[in-house]
Amino acid sequence: MPFFQIIDDKRVERISQTNFDLEKRLQELVEGNLEEFFSCRFVASEFGTGDEHAGRIDSLALSEDDNPVIIEYKKVESSSQINQSLYYLSWLKDHKGDFEMAVQKRLGPNFEIDWSYIRVICIAPNYSKYDLHAVRMMGANIELWQYRLYENGALYLDEVFTNNKVPKTKITTSPELEASSFAETLTVEYHLHNKEPQIRSWFEELREFTLGLDDSIEEVVRKSYIAYRGSMNIVCIEFKRKQINLYLRLLPEDIEPEVSIYRDVRNIGHIGTGDAELIICNEEHLPIAKKYIDQVYKKLGG
Repeated sequence: MPFFQIIDDKRVERISQTNFDLEKRLQELVEGNLEEFFSCRFVASEFGTGDEHAGRIDSLALSEDDNPVIIEYKKVESSSQINQSLYYLSWLKDHKGDFEMAVQKRLGPNFEIDWSYIRVICIAPNYSKYDLHAVRMMGANIELWQYRLYENGALYLDEVFTNNKVPKTKITTSPELEASSFAETLTVEYHLHNKEPQIRSWFEELREFTLGLDDSIEEVVRKSYIAYRGSMNIVCIEFKRKQINLYLRLLPEDIEPEVSIYRDVRNIGHIGTGDAELIICNEEHLPIAKKYIDQVYKKLGG
């Protein structure tokens, strides 16, 4: 993939690719910027899997939705990376207590880990067609990310494969369903149950708009909110009796002063991810919400 530096209005200069001198350099860069790259919190580096399994997980992290994350790196193409990652995925499922202790040690005791999904990330400069075919056939939750390092210091990361990172959700509208069954399935209707028609209408309009930004955007139903995400959460939606609260990754300076539905919640406890809250109380607020959802989408690069 050619990469060019613009010299002036009429000339460009091709930037050559290079690579890290050591694999550890790549690992240290990612671990130091986990929030920016993958919206994760660092937990541990070179995490030992014990004498019996005799392995070391390159990086452990906790996602923005409190899911465990395994990250493995290679500075050259290597099929063993995928096998290693799947081996560590199996180990982690059987050793949840070890991960929970590592989270408590690094991040403190007040984290409720969501084990419904474990995110596995592989980072390498290339993957063979056999690797891509293998992960498609395996059906495991795994992401393959390709990196390019350039001589001017630029780093490019591209997700070349993901295998259904989160369970697909559906809208269930059967009036016979009880609230207890919603909690088990965690469909969209779990949040819309007994909500007034205008709340449903506002949500459907925001839902359609957000999913329409990009085919890769996923809908993730959590117990406290519904998230819409690309590489990280774009917007989290919390339902109240008479309003909808949106949480977005924006700073106070990103919000126009006259926007009355905005609240800075950086120092206020709240669900979801993002420190800008928009409170939707009527239909006139929807265009404002769409504007800032689109702004976050463009800011995150999809």
